Amino acid sequence: MTTATLTSKGQITIPAEVREALGVESGDRVEFVEVAPGRYEFIAATQSVTALKGMFGKPRKAVSISDMHAAIARRGASAK
Repeated sequence: MTTATLTSKGQITIPAEVREALGVESGDRVEFVEVAPGRYEFIAATQSVTALKGMFGKPRKAVSISDMHAAIARRGASAK
């Protein structure tokens, strides 16, 4: 297990082997995603959002903006 120490300024140095495994370099962004209470995953956010294109395939049917607004309004009303 690789460890790091938190400084008084709230910073850590990511160990070299972890940086290499994640493919991150100085200036890259990372994300901390809560997977359970008190438990987080550390994820490299180095891909462009355009890399997600086509990830879910083509939609079954086209949805208009007004249909989207209506669905959001329904969901918002049911959440109250």
